[in-house]
Amino acid sequence: MSTQPQDKKPTTTGSTPQALANRQPATAAATAPHGKRQHDGGRGATAIADNVVAKIAGIAIRDIPGVHALGGGAARALGSIRGAVGQKEDHTQGISVEVGQTQVAVDVTLVVEYPHPLKEVADQVRDAIYSAVEDLVGMEVTEVNVTISDIHVPGDDTRDGNAESAPTESRVS
Repeated sequence: MSTQPQDKKPTTTGSTPQALANRQPATAAATAPHGKRQHDGGRGATAIADNVVAKIAGIAIRDIPGVHALGGGAARALGSIRGAVGQKEDHTQGISVEVGQTQVAVDVTLVVEYPHPLKEVADQVRDAIYSAVEDLVGMEVTEVNVTISDIHVPGDDTRDGNAESAPTESRVS
């Protein structure tokens, strides 16, 4: 921990010069429970938890055309169970972040709707995260890694229960 010079001379009432020399000022950075700290020009420190940055990234990409869901198979299954029991949507599902003193790195796993071009969706996701995190959090984004774990084909999960009983047309004679 570094100490900053103080404008006023400390008083010596009840303290020895040795005790004053060893004293370190209490700051918000020293007492923050968790998260990373960013020093704000000598006026204190701001602690930003990883899950806050992950939530901002998740909200930023939820309305991008072609993004069907966030997370891999297990995360999506857990999200379905969470939704079935009435819990709120988890905006951090499929997103992991690493927050440093002044920089952020983000990893995103998502499912893309067919027939959206995968590279275009990944680029839009990346751009949205860069903008949201840099604008709202005020930290530099060093990288956004996008992993596309699956592609969603419309109709695969909305099959009609009567589809099996309906006669199908033969493709060969």
